[in-house]
Amino acid sequence: MKISLIVYDFDGVMTNNKVLVMQNGQEAIFCNRDDGWAVRKIKDMGITQLILSSEENSVVVSRALKLSIQCISGCSNKEKRLRQFCRDENILLAETIFVGNGLNDLDVMKIVGMPVAPANANPEVLKIAKFITKAKGGEGIILELYKWLTENKL
Repeated sequence: MKISLIVYDFDGVMTNNKVLVMQNGQEAIFCNRDDGWAVRKIKDMGITQLILSSEENSVVVSRALKLSIQCISGCSNKEKRLRQFCRDENILLAETIFVGNGLNDLDVMKIVGMPVAPANANPEVLKIAKFITKAKGGEGIILELYKWLTENKL
């Protein structure tokens, strides 16, 4: 299978799906630095990457900027938005991996060539995933995916 695009949900994939809310209302999350390294290695493979998240918090965009990958946040219909992105970028959905963990990822995971889920994803998501990582959300999912890609020479 040729891979042209990898799309990541944010919360529960790049994070452990938890949020720290401070007294002033600001939120903070934890991301895995190994995943940041893996994003760079996947870039070196010539694969486009995108964060597609329903989350509206600016931390999503900040992480994408740090990783130098594209980001669509505050997205209420991931399936529709990914279809549009792929049309605009001339990328086949069949050559797309989507990594998601929640019920709001189900529809978009059904239209891609390779749906991927972390070990602790919602049971409905696990049912449709073609690859389930050993890692849980925020614990190196992208690193594990990178290793899988290189081992399978995709």
